Amino acid sequence: MKSLLFLVLISVCWAEPHHDNSSLEHERIIHIQENGPRLLVVAEQAKIFSHRGGNVTLPCKFYHEHTSTAGSGTHKIRVKWTKLTSDYLKEVDVFVAMGHHRKSYGNYQGRVFLRESSENDASLVITNIILEDYGRYKCEVIEGLEDDTAVVALNLEGVVFPYSPRLGRYNLNFHEAQRACLDQDSVIASFDQLYDAWRSGLDWCNAGWLNDGSVQYPITKPREPCGGKNTVPGVRNYGFWDKDKSRYDVFCFTSNFNGRFYYLIHPTKLTYDEAVQACLKDGAQIAKVGQIFAAWKLLGYDRCDAGWLADGSVRYPISRPRKRCSPNEAAVRFVGFPDKKHKLYGVYCFRAYN
Repeated sequence: MKSLLFLVLISVCWAEPHHDNSSLEHERIIHIQENGPRLLVVAEQAKIFSHRGGNVTLPCKFYHEHTSTAGSGTHKIRVKWTKLTSDYLKEVDVFVAMGHHRKSYGNYQGRVFLRESSENDASLVITNIILEDYGRYKCEVIEGLEDDTAVVALNLEGVVFPYSPRLGRYNLNFHEAQRACLDQDSVIASFDQLYDAWRSGLDWCNAGWLNDGSVQYPITKPREPCGGKNTVPGVRNYGFWDKDKSRYDVFCFTSNFNGRFYYLIHPTKLTYDEAVQACLKDGAQIAKVGQIFAAWKLLGYDRCDAGWLADGSVRYPISRPRKRCSPNEAAVRFVGFPDKKHKLYGVYCFRAYN
């Protein structure tokens, strides 16, 4: 019985259509080219490094496995770039191209295009990089019924810093944490960014939000209040919490900036409002927390004078530890959130380049 069924199936697959019913039979036949050209999409580099304000090319090329040409010429090539999110079921549209049609999406509009250095080049150029561009991108090439993908990670040089507002420790839900980072010229850090910061020596006992909605903190020196002194160093993970109701600190990420960060030389110390006006009078704005961290980490900025920042905190950056100026470690020292009306300090300003 099985042999008979097999012969019937073969007869159906190889049957030629009758001339008087050719159109109907044509729709029933499926042509499968098992040994034909197979579309392959390749990224020459899996990880690309850049910085805020720069330009970068995410590599992607496509080939046919059994031919030397880029495309078969039968179908139009469709190239689609998307950004992967921490939720692997969701992707953010970045750019789509097919023939002469081009379309970019969201904050990528006007900043992305295909390099197209050859017929099989689907590499994506991103100009004027912003902090939100950090992440993993998928290049998908579609030709007829064939398609393939490659993934490229875009890393930005920068610095991760812990942040809590004037209200104190553990006062931010996830959405407030996002705004807090944006207000300080930064974005919520990813786990990869926090992990790299931990490997570089970041040690912080307060738990903070990350951009995937998890709450974690990095420990390089295990101790009793921070998971126990007998535990191993690492990034401690509290897991995922309610983004509306749960409250923690936040880890922010910032990169270099297009401007000048500096301590304003002024004849007197200032209240907060006087500090804001002094920067404005100097053609600048009072600096943000992300800007002092970027200047310290990326430019080696070093100053032992405590100064006001935009969030009302007072800090100072030390790159060369010395007596009376963070003798034990290079760090951005945090003085606190002093009384804005009565306490007197210097001020750090930021002047953006045109």
